[in-house]
Amino acid sequence: MERQALHDNVVGHIRDLIVEGILPPGIKLNERALCETLGVSRTPLREAIKVLATEGLVDITPNKGASVSSMSETEIGEVFELMSALEAFSGELACERISPEELSAIKALHYEMLALHARNDLPAYYRCNQRLHDRINEAARNSVLRQTYVGLNRRLNALRFRSNLNAAKWDRAVQEHGEMIKALEARDGKLLASMLRQHIVQKKEIILAELRTADKPQAS
Repeated sequence: MERQALHDNVVGHIRDLIVEGILPPGIKLNERALCETLGVSRTPLREAIKVLATEGLVDITPNKGASVSSMSETEIGEVFELMSALEAFSGELACERISPEELSAIKALHYEMLALHARNDLPAYYRCNQRLHDRINEAARNSVLRQTYVGLNRRLNALRFRSNLNAAKWDRAVQEHGEMIKALEARDGKLLASMLRQHIVQKKEIILAELRTADKPQAS
């Protein structure tokens, strides 16, 4: 494997382990175990860890090594606040600039989400949901917006995967995405922007509520 391909592969693999909660917040990265898992030496592993540190997914402490980053409640609120604005702006621009081919691809992803919801496959639903939102952002055709969105979204994805939706909230989320697709198809940028902003705010509230519940001491 070429050096750049190897580097990208290692970065992507560790990123997935963090995002999907296999490496939870606060855990120290075991270089030996990761090298064995990925089949690489320590040099490409350490290069990958440095990249993930720039993405905000890993903290590197001198003389102590690297660990998966944790975010405070305040940080989570601030990141979601900015993401709600980015999602809304992406939706508004996408309504102006999306091609028929891009719209078809997004609708196909929505149908896939419906199938995953029917199969009760929440992790796969989250992955598909992220691809759908990512396609809307791409359709906005703004490179600066794109770069900011991708960087911020990497930090939020780990929180999304660790959150759970009860049946009622999941049903509502599926319905909301159907309405978003209709707004995008109608090229109603203001409506889609409002929907996306509210969708992210609701997600923030779900995640913060779960974190507060998890932090409460268990009754003895």
